[in-house]
Amino acid sequence: MRTNNFSPLAVVRNLGILAHVDAGKTTVTERILFATGTTHKRGEVHDGTTVTDFDPQERDRGITIFAAAVSCAWDGHRLNLIDTPGHVDFADEVERSLRVLDGAVAVFDAVAGVEPQSESVWRQADRHGVPRIAFVNKLDRAGADLDTAVESIRRRLHPAPLVVQLPIGSEDGFTGVVDLLRMRTLTWTDGTAAAEEGPVPDDLREEALRRRRLLEEAVAERHPAALEEFCDRETVSAGTLTAALRDLTRSGDGVVVLCGSAYRNRGIEPLLDAVVAYLPSPLDVPAVRGVNGEERPCDPAAPFAALAFKVNATATGRLTYMRVYSGTIEKGATVWDAGARRTERVGRILRVQADRHAPLERAVAGDIVAVVGLKSARAGSTLSAPDAPLVLEPPGVAEPVVSVAVEAERSVDTDSLASALARLAEEDPSLVVRTDAETGQRLLSGMGELHLEVAVEKVRREHGLTLNVGRPRVSYRETVGRGVSGLVFRHVKQDGGAGQFAHVVLDVEPSAEGFEFRSAVVGGRVPQEYVRAVEAGCRDALAEGPLGGHPVTGLRVTLTDGSTHVKDSSDTAFRTAGRFGLREALRACAMVLLEPVVEVTVTVPEDAVGAVLGDLAARRGRVSGSVTRGGSAVVTATVPLAELFGYATRLRSRTQGRGTFTARPTGYAPAPAVTTAR
Repeated sequence: MRTNNFSPLAVVRNLGILAHVDAGKTTVTERILFATGTTHKRGEVHDGTTVTDFDPQERDRGITIFAAAVSCAWDGHRLNLIDTPGHVDFADEVERSLRVLDGAVAVFDAVAGVEPQSESVWRQADRHGVPRIAFVNKLDRAGADLDTAVESIRRRLHPAPLVVQLPIGSEDGFTGVVDLLRMRTLTWTDGTAAAEEGPVPDDLREEALRRRRLLEEAVAERHPAALEEFCDRETVSAGTLTAALRDLTRSGDGVVVLCGSAYRNRGIEPLLDAVVAYLPSPLDVPAVRGVNGEERPCDPAAPFAALAFKVNATATGRLTYMRVYSGTIEKGATVWDAGARRTERVGRILRVQADRHAPLERAVAGDIVAVVGLKSARAGSTLSAPDAPLVLEPPGVAEPVVSVAVEAERSVDTDSLASALARLAEEDPSLVVRTDAETGQRLLSGMGELHLEVAVEKVRREHGLTLNVGRPRVSYRETVGRGVSGLVFRHVKQDGGAGQFAHVVLDVEPSAEGFEFRSAVVGGRVPQEYVRAVEAGCRDALAEGPLGGHPVTGLRVTLTDGSTHVKDSSDTAFRTAGRFGLREALRACAMVLLEPVVEVTVTVPEDAVGAVLGDLAARRGRVSGSVTRGGSAVVTATVPLAELFGYATRLRSRTQGRGTFTARPTGYAPAPAVTTAR
């Protein structure tokens, strides 16, 4: 479908490919590149020949680890596409990508339907308001069923799935689809790239008409123009359906569902047509808004504004990936980095093709490009015109839950290791490097065991370092089980010259939020500027709790009273009083140690269910559900993260290599037998 809008931005689509691990995202991306003529040979994940999985670790492990951007053209439109990871440990890569995308294709396995990480990335897209279309992949697999997969989308994700195709054949006999809008068939033959179009065969006509009627009714329920035509004519034309589907997709009131088999190159051309027809262009999304409320339209003539969402810090220089929201930037231009509060010069602008790049003279609003020359920009930095500064909301960064101690085997490599870890943290904000105050060890913290394995292996390969790595440790938290009221703390210091005086009275109680602070002081006994200082001091005290020096969360602190001294009171004094006062209050509270827990979904043969359930129980797992699907059992349980280290090996041994599992964080829960009262 071609647009009538002659703006160059109207033919741009910035989209991501989202899915659970092994649902086929990278294969879909490869077939898109092949169908658009960007590549001339179909890459395969199992052969390590894909364009977007170019990192050696991705090819070794057979999974996507790093979000990769590519560009291609289809029907006069330019598609900027980001292939995102599907493993939960790399969800932060998905978060940063979704922050800069206008639309997405969610890929689902036709056998498994909605899987745990499918649900997680769908919720991430919900938070960012990213319109989606769905592609049910692997219809050629044994046990594949489009209707079952669509029902799981409806039940678990709660959109209105609008199915626009009917499969022709099933499992290994899947050969094509019926396009329910045009009532034409598209069939593919092995060895041919293009689809053959034809009329709907007689044996499928009745079912196709029934499904077309269901589609018309579902659209008419949700779209006024379609409803009006449906009431007048008792049918909805293909043109009206297309326009209505576009509106419902972009508003989030419906999700168009297509199907196919990416591996066998079936269903990719209709998917590309749907991307062009239904997903928004940069002109169709609202103007970007700064943190202070100012807006920038998607206009090449407006002041320049862009968001950096990914950084590759290589030995030869830094590559900064960014989405241009407004204005135009040319190579050699000077930009303002709002985070670093400094100007930087753009050396080169590149169109990204995974690990290959094509030079550009300029980039305009709506573009996703990489630039060379920025020294201080980080993922989440806003870049803008120096004379029209702007600050955009950065992507959220997940809090690390697992740590390992890392040290160089040779003492002469210590500085090299520090530099390598700093570069890692620069590229991936979800990796945190710190030094343990008690042991002096350098700790690397991340989102999971695999996340840290990949990071450590990257240091080994790229920097040639031999490392010693400790056992993974989870990141505990402390919270208030029972609070304390009326704790009085006085900070008095007099050692010549101006002294320090602060008097505070604090109430501490449990809270469902992370941390809340409020003031109930009356009569101005503590001035407002000192109240803010007390709050800052309390936040300082949250860094280390009384049980084991873990961060404290889940409490409400109320400043109920206090007093000042005419000469000796200051912001510093009250901040100190807040810090030490809350520490003393926490020692008087009943504190509870919290440990991270995850939802585990284990897929095993039915004859191995008993052994798996027993093993989960031994790991303090609480089983929440079990279903049978295609001869396999799918068990869902909540398990402490600390109990999952090494679980993959144990599961394979108990199921003769036939069991698999996925896990996603669900928060924190009290650790057993570690509650203490003081």
